[in-house]
Amino acid sequence: MIALQYKFVYNFTNHDKRDNNYSNDDNDAFAEHSLGVIFSFGAPIDADGDGVSDKLDKCPNTTAGAAVDAIGCPLDSDGDGVPDYLDKCPNTPKGVAVDAAGCPIDTDGDGVADYLDKCPDTPAGVKVDASGCALDSDGDGVPDNVDKCPDTTKGVAVDVDGCPLDRDGDGVPDYMDKCPDVKGIAANKGCPEVKAETKKIFAQALQGIQFESGKDVIKKSSFSILNQVVKVMKENPSYNLEINGHTDSQGSAVKNIELSQKRADAVKTYLSKSGVDASRLTSKGFGQTVPVADNATAAGRAKNRRVEFKVNF
Repeated sequence: MIALQYKFVYNFTNHDKRDNNYSNDDNDAFAEHSLGVIFSFGAPIDADGDGVSDKLDKCPNTTAGAAVDAIGCPLDSDGDGVPDYLDKCPNTPKGVAVDAAGCPIDTDGDGVADYLDKCPDTPAGVKVDASGCALDSDGDGVPDNVDKCPDTTKGVAVDVDGCPLDRDGDGVPDYMDKCPDVKGIAANKGCPEVKAETKKIFAQALQGIQFESGKDVIKKSSFSILNQVVKVMKENPSYNLEINGHTDSQGSAVKNIELSQKRADAVKTYLSKSGVDASRLTSKGFGQTVPVADNATAAGRAKNRRVEFKVNF
């Protein structure tokens, strides 16, 4: 290396004998100019070989091959404190805490960095969603890892175990239970099984409810059995009663449909007037279409002329 050097020095002396110019004044001042050429042999020392000479290198022991800045220190592009050559996550957002490898810290080890994790304390091994929270496949608010009923129908209210609510504890969940406050059976949609005595009353009613011939006028002899039906309905508020009227095959099929409907309606009216809420009662006439016996005999026709009761829930 070749360099040109110029030097200017100004001197002031309080003793005239210090220069070669004597005067009457003991004090004197003079200037010196010098011009020189400097030759340097050999390159500046760079012990770590990073391209920055030791006298300028603020990080003189940089690992070989590491990219450095102007002062010889390893580059840290994302400013996370971990140099690029060691940083396994070189694009970490500014200000995010990182580990020794330069990657965002993930305290619960669920694969979602703390700065993105909305559930930073997820138990080990639990599967999580993109926000770091435990998966909830059925969306019932109970995470899969504690959900004992992980396939609950969407929108169904659940308990702390993620299972559909069953407040009467009959094994039929509330959303399917027609009688959610009374223990029942699955066959009756969660409502109680129809009692044996009720079934007996309904069986008696098949032939016990009589009408005047060809009319929808209930005979007084039928009031006793109808009053028993009223009692059953009042004692079992979960019951809804379907009243079906039937005739034999005598006469016009069309008229038999009309007659059976009127007779079913007459029974409905009697029950309603006796205190059973009309909203719990439905009536329908089937005429001669659903026989239970042979219409060729008097005994068979008598059985076919009937009123049937069916409990619904």
